[in-house]
Amino acid sequence: MKQLLLIEDEQSFADILLRRLSHFGYDCIHGNTTEQGMALAIEHQPSYLILDLKVGNQNSLQILPQLRESLPKARIILLTGYASIATAVEAIKSGADDYMSKPVDTKTLLAMLDGEPSTKATDTRTTVMSPARLEWEHIQQVLKSNDGNISVTARQLGMHRRTLQRKLLKKPISE
Repeated sequence: MKQLLLIEDEQSFADILLRRLSHFGYDCIHGNTTEQGMALAIEHQPSYLILDLKVGNQNSLQILPQLRESLPKARIILLTGYASIATAVEAIKSGADDYMSKPVDTKTLLAMLDGEPSTKATDTRTTVMSPARLEWEHIQQVLKSNDGNISVTARQLGMHRRTLQRKLLKKPISE
């Protein structure tokens, strides 16, 4: 059986992903924090590793070189809800084999784990996020980093609190 380590702090997403991958023959273990993930990686020496970019308040790019050093032959895939070209380049330079944005479909993830070229990667490059959606995603990221505090988020974004509240009510259509 192929052993896989998932380092993800969002428990519901982790449960779904682990169930999907177990169905396809992966023996899955899960770490909720980067520290726990590092310990599990050293202890179990998995052949596959899926790492979330943001685990709690930590950026997983910081432990990526250590993971690569500990698991030189492992296939490491970095998942993120906040995809950007800069983090993709940094992830690959730090030791990730692949980089993928959430949500992830099972077929594409399995292809990446097997090292096959992803057909979704070419599709994603041709699909451009609308400015409204991009703004929404950025606001959500800043809001999450401020633990949902709208006043602090509005100050960081340089807008009035009521303007931010109106923008939050107008969620753009998923693309």
